Formats: sequence, C-alpha cells, structure tokens
Amino acid sequence: MTTVDDTAYRYRAAAPGDAPVIAALDSSFTTRTVFQVTVTEAGFGLREVAVEPPLTKVFPEGGADGGEGDAEGGGDSRTFVAESGSGELAGSVTVSYSGWNRRLIVEDIEVAPEHRGKGVGRALMGLAAGFGRERGAGHVWLEVSNVNAPAIHAYRRMGFVFCGLDVTLYGGTLSEGEQALYMSMPCL
Repeated sequence: MTTVDDTAYRYRAAAPGDAPVIAALDSSFTTRTVFQVTVTEAGFGLREVAVEPPLTKVFPEGGADGGEGDAEGGGDSRTFVAESGSGELAGSVTVSYSGWNRRLIVEDIEVAPEHRGKGVGRALMGLAAGFGRERGAGHVWLEVSNVNAPAIHAYRRMGFVFCGLDVTLYGGTLSEGEQALYMSMPCL
C-alpha cells in the first residue's frame, strides 16, 4: 500500500473482473495549452501554445483508444491497476512487450480525474517498467496526441523524451486534425 497526499493506494495486477471498471474510467481532460507541430523536410518542431477557450477532450467509452483490451494480460502483456483506500479504481496501465526490439509499449494509461497529480500515474508506470525489465525491455514507448498537454507534461516529468511523430495516425477518426507524438524512456 502506498500513501500519497493522505490517500492510500494499492497497486496490483488487474483481474478479469476489473475490465468493466477499467473501461469506465474517465480519461477526459481539459487543457489550456496544446503542442503545435511544425513539419519541415528536415524534421519537425514542437511549440506549446495557449488555447482559448480551454480544450476539453472526452474519449469514447472503453478507454482512450476505444478498445476493450485484456484486463489481466497474457504472457507478454499486462494490466496494472491502482485502487484508492476506499477500494475505488483510481487508474490503470496496460502494456505489451515486443521482443524483436526489446520495447515495452504503453497501450493505455488512465488516471481518474480526482486522482491525478497524486503520483498514481508514476506508480503505475513504475509497475509497467518493472514488468518490462522482467521481459528484457530496453525502453518504454508510448503514443500521445499533441493536444494532450497534461499527459505530455506528466510523461516528461517521468523521464520520457520525444522520439517521433505521425501526422496521419488519427486521419478518419474522432481525433482528425491531431498529430501523434511518440515518446520513450529507458526501462531502468
């Protein structure tokens, strides 16, 4: 059990019965800034810019990617959850290991709004990285939308750095017009 900001959290591997609660987690966010992407022949640049009014993004039910996922996870994938002291699900992270490039892929990470800023995401990412180390992962990798500045700031505080861009990933989706940013960090 970990205590953060006078709230006790318990972290564990997800069980099959957690799937509906994980799917119901509120992954929405509101931000006053976004990362503007500029693409040139030589690469790309990012600049954080203010947005007015603030941008609120609500993801489809079933998580940020709209998928159901495997709550428990198989041999090379795993889901971890955080429970508050009252037993409420505070967050989850789902990862998979890719052996050919020793990459731990963060498929989804969500922290309920009332539990954000309390270290829950960092603790979940720590469990995920531990799983990656057990598998031999050299780095942790994730994708995030350029408009999700709160998540980008959190990932950077955890040690992630930008490593790539896809300007077409969200074409034809509810996120049309956004760009996918890729971030990674060593799996220490």
